[in-house]
Amino acid sequence: MENNTNEIAPKLVKSTAVITGASSGVGLATAQLFAKKGFNLVLAARGEDGLQRAVETCRALGAAAVYKATDMSIASEVQRLAEFAVTEFGRIDVWVNNAGVMASGKFEEIPMDVAEQVIKTNLMGYLHGAYYVLPVFKEQNQGILINNVSIGGYMPAPFSSAYSASKFGIKGLMSGLQSEYSNFPEIHICNIYPQVQRSTGNSHSAKYSGLDFKVPPFAADPRDTAKTIWKLVQKPKNDTFPDITSYALKVAHSIFPHGFTNIATSVMRMMMKVNNGQNEEGNVLEPSENPHAVYGETSLPVPSRTTKKWLAASLLLGAGLLVASQMSKGNKK
Repeated sequence: MENNTNEIAPKLVKSTAVITGASSGVGLATAQLFAKKGFNLVLAARGEDGLQRAVETCRALGAAAVYKATDMSIASEVQRLAEFAVTEFGRIDVWVNNAGVMASGKFEEIPMDVAEQVIKTNLMGYLHGAYYVLPVFKEQNQGILINNVSIGGYMPAPFSSAYSASKFGIKGLMSGLQSEYSNFPEIHICNIYPQVQRSTGNSHSAKYSGLDFKVPPFAADPRDTAKTIWKLVQKPKNDTFPDITSYALKVAHSIFPHGFTNIATSVMRMMMKVNNGQNEEGNVLEPSENPHAVYGETSLPVPSRTTKKWLAASLLLGAGLLVASQMSKGNKK
């Protein structure tokens, strides 16, 4: 048999994912899950310490993982991140926009540079990510952009107005891009809207006006949110609510927007009076400090999954009963 020296065995090409905000919380949980799935990983955040730990963890799980310290609010740094990923692994299959910051407190008591940076990191950071990865996807004729928008894209967060503005803005930005790129069937732009996460995000956030609070016990598990992100890689869709609680919150707010927001506002006002904590600059202007972990500290013991489902179901049922009551009153008139 003649040996054909020109014949080259096909290479096994692994998929590559870029994950921003990967040093803690949902980003770290997503990186670890993708590592287990065999992805090449490019992890991004501002702080190198957390990124180094994240990369070590992912390599221990069998992934080829690298990192690049990146401030998502600076366009040139995001451009270099995309170029770095392509140089390292030859392509980008999935880009997860996840990096985000939050500042809570009375609007006029949050320093202007902090409020501006919330907008820059969250909204402009996601815009930068999309701007530099979508051309890569077009060249490949394939790719998935996943945006961790949060339920804040549907309902305002009282005493976190800049954060709310950024999340509403992300939803609008990505909805527009979904339409614009609808003629590229292999390019997908997916938005997820999770509720509050049991992650380190709260401990890293900036707090003013005496706010001093921990993650509520009903918060979602970041690893469950990571699983939702993974499902979107397997079966992309435009908009996803990761659990029944996030969907229930969206429905309840859409039915009674003013009443729902007024309740949340009252709770926040009470917390500011009762807790009287010290102002904290958090990670808005500087990289996150320890803990660089998936989970944060909760205010109370975490309820079981069954209990969380019952709470969410009760919220939906209550909203339904209120709607029925209002309709009944309207018919009587």
